[in-house]
Amino acid sequence: MSEKTENVSSQIFSESARAKINLYLHVTGKRADGYHLLDSLAVFAEACDELLYEPGDEELRLELTGRFGAPLGQDAAGQNNLVMKAAAMVQAAAGGAAKVPGGRLVLRKELPVASGIGGGSADAAAALRLLSRAWQVEPDSEALSLMAEKLGADVPVCLDSRAARMEGIGEKLSDAPALPPSCGILLVNCGVAVSTPEIFRRRDGHFVPRADLPDAWPDAQSLAGFLSLQSNSLQDAACLVCPPVRDVLNVLADIPDNLLVRMSGSGATCFAIFPDDATARQAAYSLSRNRPEWWVWGGGFC
Repeated sequence: MSEKTENVSSQIFSESARAKINLYLHVTGKRADGYHLLDSLAVFAEACDELLYEPGDEELRLELTGRFGAPLGQDAAGQNNLVMKAAAMVQAAAGGAAKVPGGRLVLRKELPVASGIGGGSADAAAALRLLSRAWQVEPDSEALSLMAEKLGADVPVCLDSRAARMEGIGEKLSDAPALPPSCGILLVNCGVAVSTPEIFRRRDGHFVPRADLPDAWPDAQSLAGFLSLQSNSLQDAACLVCPPVRDVLNVLADIPDNLLVRMSGSGATCFAIFPDDATARQAAYSLSRNRPEWWVWGGGFC
């Protein structure tokens, strides 16, 4: 665009920001600058935040709504919000804010905050995708990946929102093995936000080798069997920092038909694997009735 659009379209653009789940997470080492090296298999669920963009003549602004957005207040929607940082990067790629319309971004947050399922990172990745499309800015894949990496270690994997192996500090991505055609997952968050730096400080310090991944898993049982031989290097530390995580893990372990129970990322969201998405949805329905104070979601992988 060489000129800022005179007649702003009334079209509303939308993009989903899907939950990222670390099925295993090994801390494999530590760089000289203090960043930890990871090996993790990330998958994405149908649970998501939703980002809307309505073009307008006014300066671009962000509004927060939804179960977890509104309680944050509009102070959290300022220029330091990852969505606004992503927007600034796309504006720069377009030649500056004067070259593209302003308008209103609305982030409907239905994923818990600081919960180990990449909510903020997924929101930032959704903003990169959404505004590149809405503003007809087409950075090449390398430039878009660089923007994502600058926004945070989890943003690159959220950019494509498909299963991938994460290494380095999260920015080195490779194809995941083929996932089972039928597999369900139950996500549960106790409602307590945890600090990722604090979790890393409290971990026991030993490193875990990278996993030897197969080419595919034919069913949920084989996936769970493989995962049972792996671990989340941060889970024990999270249970110390946030004891309700252990409560959630214990409750999940008692649900019939679960194949594996574990925490995702640095917590506090935990998950259980089930043979199919219908079983996971039924487990979510039952658990949400018994523990209404928890955030509970059940379904399948994307």
